[in-house]
Amino acid sequence: MTAPVVGIDIGGTKTAVALVDRAGRVLERREAPTPARSGPEAVLDTAARLATDLLGAAAGPVGVGTAGTVDPATGGIRYATDSLPGWAGTPVADALASRLGRGVRVVNDVNAAALGECWAGAGRDRAHVLLVAVGTGLGGAVVRNSRIEAGARGAAGEVGHLPAPGAERLRCGCGRYGHLEAIASGSGLAASYSIETGTRVTGRIVADRAAAGDDAAQRVVERAGTVLGATLAGLVALLDPEAVLVTGGAAGALLPAASVAYSAEVPAGWADVPLLPATLGADAVVVGAARLAIYRPDIERTDG
Repeated sequence: MTAPVVGIDIGGTKTAVALVDRAGRVLERREAPTPARSGPEAVLDTAARLATDLLGAAAGPVGVGTAGTVDPATGGIRYATDSLPGWAGTPVADALASRLGRGVRVVNDVNAAALGECWAGAGRDRAHVLLVAVGTGLGGAVVRNSRIEAGARGAAGEVGHLPAPGAERLRCGCGRYGHLEAIASGSGLAASYSIETGTRVTGRIVADRAAAGDDAAQRVVERAGTVLGATLAGLVALLDPEAVLVTGGAAGALLPAASVAYSAEVPAGWADVPLLPATLGADAVVVGAARLAIYRPDIERTDG
């Protein structure tokens, strides 16, 4: 079967749907704000409306990458943050299938991004990859033997909750202190800069100020990148991937310092494992979701 497939990206801010060909190329794209505050039914309705526009040219099931921890057996949401209120417990696969009249396969959005990068991006032709998404928060995904490593609860790869030096005074999105996400993320940059200067700005503004030469912002970004790179070096020894990929809105700011720390800390036996920027950008999740629609990487492997 060579017809394109549909991939859906449900995030707290926007929902995107794409028609993707069998080489991982986006042919058409639709996007709308996610009506998160209106509840799960409105979120599902928005995703279904966008997907319906593209289904006429598509074959097979639909793939979905969504915020939250996904039960790999049911395609429902085990846990979600307040970015999507009420999302926990939502049977995403079943609810969208009933709306679309197609089978639906669902994974966490960072897992979908990892699938996309391994299919058509920086991880192409690599079967073992660690991907870290540095955005407002910090997420991760492990691809092993070309499959998502889901873990017992669908949450394997959540590197953001590892203890991190320098984060002891910073609160993680999970509510606890001292985690990697609390320092090496957009929210972490904002919190660290506030402690340094008493000024409250977004992580993006901190990164922009660092690029413009602001001393305090540069210290914050350098510290965050260094902690991230050293942590990734340790994870390479634990997980033994072929490559580590970094994606997300804050990735560009943190990668220079992270790369230096990574190179300094990675054990000699893994010195050939590269730390690479991801390349698919905003399309990574929809492309990975489309890959999910073609095959079930949690239960089978394909070489195509």
